[in-house]
Amino acid sequence: MSHSTVPRSRAEADDDRAGRTPVASDGTTGTAKKGKTGRLGLRLRFRRDRALILMTLPAVLLILVFNYLPILGNIVAFQDYDPYVSDNGIVSMLHSPWVGLDNFQRIFADSAFWDAVKNTLVLFSLQLVLFFPIPIALALLINSVVRPRVRAISQAVLYLPHFFSWVLVISVFQQIFGGAGVLSQLLRQHGYDGLDIMTDPSTFKFLVTAEGVWKDAGWGIIVFLAALASVSPDLYEAAAMDGAGRWRRVWHVTLPALRPVIALLLVLRVGDALTVGFEQILLQRDAVGPGAAEVLDTFVWWNGVRNQDFGYAAAAGLIKGVVSLGLVLAANKVAHLMGEQGVYKK
Repeated sequence: MSHSTVPRSRAEADDDRAGRTPVASDGTTGTAKKGKTGRLGLRLRFRRDRALILMTLPAVLLILVFNYLPILGNIVAFQDYDPYVSDNGIVSMLHSPWVGLDNFQRIFADSAFWDAVKNTLVLFSLQLVLFFPIPIALALLINSVVRPRVRAISQAVLYLPHFFSWVLVISVFQQIFGGAGVLSQLLRQHGYDGLDIMTDPSTFKFLVTAEGVWKDAGWGIIVFLAALASVSPDLYEAAAMDGAGRWRRVWHVTLPALRPVIALLLVLRVGDALTVGFEQILLQRDAVGPGAAEVLDTFVWWNGVRNQDFGYAAAAGLIKGVVSLGLVLAANKVAHLMGEQGVYKK
């Protein structure tokens, strides 16, 4: 019986009989290609993946220029920054007086800053409880629709508000819930007092959450629908044969398939806890007052852009960034403890 169906050259056969190590075409031996740990060397890995590296190089350069280089501007948080020293921002940073931690001491003693932190955390908690589960529920609902045409129309209708600007979204809510809106006029026609939810500070946090749900919930179901598409129908059939009803199949088949995606998005959402919608809230800030609408992003904008206190605003933004990074790491650690990968592996 033949041990191999692949013909070998006379030189290879001679090498085998002599006990010599085969030599590759590039002059290196087979054992020299890998390191002591069995992994390919950096040079060989670069040659193998050079096409992929060249493809990703433009995106990496864009991230470095627009995401990482601006981090150097955080030095402004430790200065009494004056942008009018020079037309060049770097020269202005070099010639602005150094104040150390004075900006941070001012922030921690500022009650307006703590009010902004409180409003930010309240809005985040509401959005996490009320907004985050809605895309999951919508994905499950659309996935249960049998007719493809109805499913496609439902997805298109739910996606559409995502492409509206916040100006248009707030205008739509103003026409419905404002003092002269449809709801208020309907109440007056039936003998009740008018209702102006758009200028009520006590309901502002629920209004902001409702606007976010209407605008972005449909867009958020894309990831969950993609995860549901990867679930094998055999699992549902096996569960049905075992006597599981619809809700039992959702609990034991669908939700476990969505758990890694839910864990990943939850980690990202927690890391984004201190960013609750700058443009959306800024457009409505004057209507309800800063006491109800001031969040960290608008606090930074108001003090930095409007009041020209750039060092103070940069210190507030730096605190927000450090806390957000800590939240991402903590949430990712919790995901690891739950057996999920999170944003990155252990």
